[in-house]
Amino acid sequence: MHVGLQVPSFTFPGGPDQIGPTFGRIAREADDAGLRSLWVMDHFFQIQVVGAAEEPMLEGYSALAYAAALTERITLGTMVTGVTYRHPGILVKTVTTLDVLSGGRAWLGIGAAWNDEESRGLGVAFPPTAERFERLEETLKITHQMWKGDETAFEGEHYRLERPLNSPPALQRPHPPILIGGGGEKKTLRFVAKYADACNLFDGEELPRKLEILREHCEREGRDYADIEKTALTFLAGEPSVDAAVDAIGRLAESGIDQVIFSQGTGQDLAGLLGEALSQTQKIVPAGR
Repeated sequence: MHVGLQVPSFTFPGGPDQIGPTFGRIAREADDAGLRSLWVMDHFFQIQVVGAAEEPMLEGYSALAYAAALTERITLGTMVTGVTYRHPGILVKTVTTLDVLSGGRAWLGIGAAWNDEESRGLGVAFPPTAERFERLEETLKITHQMWKGDETAFEGEHYRLERPLNSPPALQRPHPPILIGGGGEKKTLRFVAKYADACNLFDGEELPRKLEILREHCEREGRDYADIEKTALTFLAGEPSVDAAVDAIGRLAESGIDQVIFSQGTGQDLAGLLGEALSQTQKIVPAGR
């Protein structure tokens, strides 16, 4: 079993001057604690479930590059990039750059996008749902092509790349892991089975059913279900404790999750606590379960 940490809020004590030092400390503590992954949301405005739009929100890949320079082992990704935020070729270059500069620790977390408020606010195109999923599938195809080193022109419905050159190549082989976020049963989980290395689902009553639907998509795609890393995003309500984290890890491991990603609430400080919980659970659930 692996454990990761998501930092969704940068509303830290001390205001903007303390965002860099505080986020840097969290990244170092997560690395030192032996956590597998560190994630930030790829949003430009804070989302309503976390706080007001006006609260501080860092650009995701700049934040991860900063964290990469301060850490040595922990892997780094966005939870998750909305497909409409960046042109696919530029996105592949961005994640490749993070992979190269971090020594091979980048993830590509991606999804169909949903927060139209920030798109309208910043003038980013936000097409209808069906088109966003079309763009997501084309982006996944482009990603695989570029990470294979195939410079053949790509001609899609929405994207046309004359020469999808990606130099330097990513360090991870065959490529940085691709994680698709979301539990859509008809398209999202089918895309996981067809294109991704990992999925991210919400902890909740529907989780077992989502995993079973993913298994069915894998069967139809001729994909080994075991090859896909199943991750789940969860929360520790109220005052977090090691015991509560251990219980969540054990429960999600029993349900078939390979990596539990804890989302840090505003005012919480989870990195060290999760490291202690991880050391306890590894005595029961081996790493990689």
